[in-house]
Amino acid sequence: MPIKADVVMEAGAVVYHPDLVNLYGCQIGAGTRIGTFVEIQSDVVIGRNCKIQSHSFICSGVTIADEVFVGHGVMFTNDRFPAAANPDGTLQTAADWTCLPTLVERGASIGSHATILPDITVGHHALVAAGAVVTQNVPPHAIVAGVPARIIGSTLRSSGPAP
Repeated sequence: MPIKADVVMEAGAVVYHPDLVNLYGCQIGAGTRIGTFVEIQSDVVIGRNCKIQSHSFICSGVTIADEVFVGHGVMFTNDRFPAAANPDGTLQTAADWTCLPTLVERGASIGSHATILPDITVGHHALVAAGAVVTQNVPPHAIVAGVPARIIGSTLRSSGPAP
């Protein structure tokens, strides 16, 4: 079954195609919408009224606050030094690495095909451009783009009239 019994989904959360996702051990907030071909692993918490677009991967250790947009094909990571085997050639197990956390704060938006490295905070109402690779914390209201992602603007709007 693509949605395991240990998934906690609040009332009003929607998975558009339950047979075409892989959700296990996670929590999904009320009003959140999850597209097709999404994987959400154990120990992930997703807040209320989020949109998780198709083909995205949200790995263990990620916390997504309320009202966050995750575009198509976004990839989260949780290990800075991934490897299949230890130096002695034995297959790595969960005991051989540390799952690093990632936090996406309220109202942030992550564009399609962005990659978010672990141990990162994406600040509230920040915008990560499509295709960006986020290697360091993103301040609140910052717009970041590029590889590696750099601040290129702000999501704050001027209160005065448009020029």
